[in-house]
Parts: sequence; structure tokens; C-alpha cells
Amino acid sequence: MITLYGLKNCDTCRKARKWLDRFELEHQFIDYREQLPSPDTFVEWAGLAGGWDSLVNKSSTTWRQLPDNRKTPGSDAEWKLLLREHPQLVRRPLVIDERGDFSQGFSDNGFKKRFGVAG
Repeated sequence: MITLYGLKNCDTCRKARKWLDRFELEHQFIDYREQLPSPDTFVEWAGLAGGWDSLVNKSSTTWRQLPDNRKTPGSDAEWKLLLREHPQLVRRPLVIDERGDFSQGFSDNGFKKRFGVAG
């Protein structure tokens, strides 16, 4: 099954969910504000994304509003704390399938390629 992590009020997450529904791909959606991932999950995601900087959306309003000293976490512990306080910083949607394949973001063509859907 496909697991899509994001925020229920995020337009991009809604588009991704509708896309999965349209192509009848079984999935579950987890709003990570309501079901906060564990600190170890954030570390795992950072590893899959290619590092903390790739996991986090630094163009978001939340990021821009952070004090400068919070924008330069120097350790995994600081990153985990930051994301526990502000899970909306995770670039979304974050998608993990049954094989453990990981991706972030949504585009129609990107999902077609990822999930082998023609059309």
C-alpha cells in the first residue's frame, strides 16, 4: 500500500490524494500534524531524502518566520526537535510505497512515472 504523508489542508497533498483515487491506487493518508512521526522517523526520512536540507521546505512561510538561530540546526537532535515543533516544514507530500520507495512532492507526470500509470 502507498502511504502519503502531509497536511490535510495542503493543496498539493489534496491533488496527490485525488490523483491516487482517480487511478484507483490503494493508499492511506497520514496528516503529520495529527499523527506526529517519531524522531527516528524524521531521521529515516532525512536519510531517504538525501539529508535534512532536502527533507525540509526552506521556501515555506514557516521556515522564513523561524528565528535565524533555528535555521541552522547543527545536529540530528536539533533537526528532530525542530521538526517535532514544526512538522509542516517537511516537504510534502511525502510518499512511501510498499517497497519502501520514497519521494516528495507531486506532479501528474511524476506520479504517472513513479506508479507506472499510462494516460
